[in-house]
Amino acid sequence: MWHALRWALVEKDGCNAMLDFMFDPRELAPETIRVWSRHEYDRLVSLGMFAEERIELLRGMLVTMSPQGVAHSGITAWFAQWLIRHLDERWDVRSHSPYAAGDDSEPEPDVSVSPATNNPTEAHPSKAVLLIEISDSSLAKDRRIKAPIYAEAGVPEYWIVDISGDQLCVEVHTDPAPSGYRRVEILRDDDVLRPTQLLRIEIAVREIPWKR
Repeated sequence: MWHALRWALVEKDGCNAMLDFMFDPRELAPETIRVWSRHEYDRLVSLGMFAEERIELLRGMLVTMSPQGVAHSGITAWFAQWLIRHLDERWDVRSHSPYAAGDDSEPEPDVSVSPATNNPTEAHPSKAVLLIEISDSSLAKDRRIKAPIYAEAGVPEYWIVDISGDQLCVEVHTDPAPSGYRRVEILRDDDVLRPTQLLRIEIAVREIPWKR
C-alpha cells in the first residue's frame, strides 16, 4: 500500500492536521520505486551505514528525523521517566528506540511500553501496548504515516502529544484496524490520560511540562 510522500497542512480542532496525497507512484509506470524490508534495513544499521544520521524505516522508505528541540526532548524524557517510576517489572519502557511494526516499517517512537522479555537485547519490541510521539515539526508524519502503521501492527493505543501550537493537546488513538484507528479523542488540560492496557495508570494532561 502506497502512502503520501508529501503532505499539505490544514487546521483542525485547534491542532494541525495533514491531508492531501500529492505524489502518486503510478505516474512512474512502468518504473517502480524500490522499497526496503525491515530485515534489509536492520542489516544496513548493523553495518554502521547510518551511524551519523537519524533514520527510521516507514513503508519501505528511509525517512530522516528532524533534530529535537528542547521542549520535544524534555517532554519525551518526562513521559519515559514517569512511566518507569509507575510501572513494574512486567513492562519495558523505552525512548527513541526502534519498534518492529511490520515487514517494511521500523519507526522509532519517542516512548514505547511493551511487555518485558527475558532477553531485551534479542530483538526490537514488536508487541507494544502504548506508543507515544511528541509532535511539533513531525506532526504531519505522526498523524498521516505513523498512525496507520501502528494501527496495522495492532498497537492498541497511540498518543500524539501535539506541541506545535500555543496549547498542548494529546490525541488518543484507540481501536486499531487495518484501515487505521477507529477512535480518536483530543484531551487537554482538564482531562486525564488513562491507558487502556495499563490499569491504574492515570496522567493528568496538566502534569505534562508545558508553557501555560
